[in-house]
Amino acid sequence: MSVTTCYVKRAFKYRFCPTDAQAAELSRTFGCVRKVYNMALAARTEAWFQRQERVNYNATSAMLTAWKKTEELAYLNEVSSVPLQQTLRHLQGAFANFWTKRAKYPTFKSRKKSRRSAEYTTSGFRYRDGALTLAKMTEPLAVVWSRPLPEGVQPSTVTVSQDAAGRWFVAMLCDDRPTLAAPANAAVGIDVGVTSLVTLSTGERIANPRHERKDRERLAKAQRALSRKAKGSNNRAKARIRVAKVHARIADRRRDFLHQLTTRLVRENQTVVIEDLTVRNMLKNHKLARAISDASWTEMRSMLEYKADWYGREVIAVDRWFPSSKLCSTCGTLQSRMPLNVREWTCACGTTHDRDVNAARNILAAGLAVAACGDGVRPQRSTPGGQSSVKQEVVPPPRPRAAAQPRG
Repeated sequence: MSVTTCYVKRAFKYRFCPTDAQAAELSRTFGCVRKVYNMALAARTEAWFQRQERVNYNATSAMLTAWKKTEELAYLNEVSSVPLQQTLRHLQGAFANFWTKRAKYPTFKSRKKSRRSAEYTTSGFRYRDGALTLAKMTEPLAVVWSRPLPEGVQPSTVTVSQDAAGRWFVAMLCDDRPTLAAPANAAVGIDVGVTSLVTLSTGERIANPRHERKDRERLAKAQRALSRKAKGSNNRAKARIRVAKVHARIADRRRDFLHQLTTRLVRENQTVVIEDLTVRNMLKNHKLARAISDASWTEMRSMLEYKADWYGREVIAVDRWFPSSKLCSTCGTLQSRMPLNVREWTCACGTTHDRDVNAARNILAAGLAVAACGDGVRPQRSTPGGQSSVKQEVVPPPRPRAAAQPRG
């Protein structure tokens, strides 16, 4: 039974099959979007480094108008102006993130490596009776409606893209009202790993599907074939697409599995407690980097967080230094060390622990303490007087996405 609703931004992504004329029009649009972005970035970079001037969106929009009037760039008039204006807004956002130190300095878009996409606002498309028609096109796109849009919802922006495997996608951003689920009484702690993707505080283990490992031989074969092709040849282009299709198969299967897992966890539990890991630092361990990347812990956390917002749940991240594996969940004794190869251990109190289940239970207890006091809670790294028991100290809330060493 639903209890209440609220508006959220949700994107609904579909595949579509363009006609030859539509594919040519979209390819021209992608090229013009990339060209305008790079020219605007060059102009803003020159203004800053040579004259210490900050060029804003309005100035670059005026530049675009002037560029269209030149003979050299007259082809910009052949495509819709909406995606060109949107790419200037994206560049403005990139600079805003840079000035506030949330991101690095914007980089130029590459013809071969950058994402091929174009964004249309309401003035650049028409959506009526389940048919989507973009500006400069006479026929609607042949969209594969794998799921319907919510009833009575109109898209505010439409993003068309083509991935490296040659597949076409359209993403429609809508103001949706997902139904908040009735409050649940359950809470669960999650310990992530490589062998078992997640271990729950209930004792349940969910195996790691290892999608990349299953397709590793197929991927290696496609990559070897690509390496033998002459650069710039049509055969090399075909071989590159075959490699991209293997990567797309791996990513699609991984994403589908994570969606099913995170949806189940959010629906069954009112509170989900996770570890605050910095996966970027953990990937520096070259022995585990490939397995960690295949597990995709960061994507799983992102899914948990936004789905919790949709369904009225709560996700809590415990401090990165919390010794969940070394702490006895029964008596609170902190072990001096716990190598990764130790999967089971017995505490001085006589309790035999499974490493991952014990860690998940400690993570849940720490998360519930966070919910109770409103601050981050973590054990002291040393106890006064050499005592084996662990005191809890209140510290500022942990910063997101920070981590220590991988725990397996």
